[in-house]
Amino acid sequence: MEERHRQIDLWSQLQVPLKIIGGFILLLWVLEIVDQFIFGGGLDSFGVRPRTITGLWGILWAPFLHGGFQHLFANTGPILILGNIVMLSRPLKDFFKVSFIVIIISGLGTWLIAPTGQVHLGASGLIFGYFGFLLLSAYFERSCRAIVIALVVLLLYSGIIWGAFPQGNGISWQTHLFGFIGGGVAAYLLYQMNNNFDIVIRNEY
Repeated sequence: MEERHRQIDLWSQLQVPLKIIGGFILLLWVLEIVDQFIFGGGLDSFGVRPRTITGLWGILWAPFLHGGFQHLFANTGPILILGNIVMLSRPLKDFFKVSFIVIIISGLGTWLIAPTGQVHLGASGLIFGYFGFLLLSAYFERSCRAIVIALVVLLLYSGIIWGAFPQGNGISWQTHLFGFIGGGVAAYLLYQMNNNFDIVIRNEY
């Protein structure tokens, strides 16, 4: 009976993250299907276009757009796994804060330094952001839980680090690099916010 209760409790904890990440991934696939079969890839023009005023809107739209089904398929697994790890290891509101910070920093950084005449799109900035957040949370927090999570993430995805360096082949290393930076910024800001909150609580009592 106790084992069954544990299984039910685990499933109840997984339900919300799976619904949110699953819903996001479903949205990505629906958008790509619509883009490919109705607009002929025309929605890709709404990605980040460096140092153009209209290209600034791409900071918000780029994570939802992909350059084909192969591109989207490559991003689906890491988004599902890393997104769920972030959500399960943090309060739900922190997940949305991390995602927002990563989207803004990865998009803005790409807009600032990437060559003009290019369009940058895809959810890979979020992937690198979640990756960076989980690693650097261990550095800032120094807790056993955060360190274990970071080690697991490194074991699973250490190979993606090379994607944050220039390599050609149409890969937006700028998005990857600033996504990782955004994850680190989010880890630092959340650590400071939570640390200051703890100090206030202790002072009140």
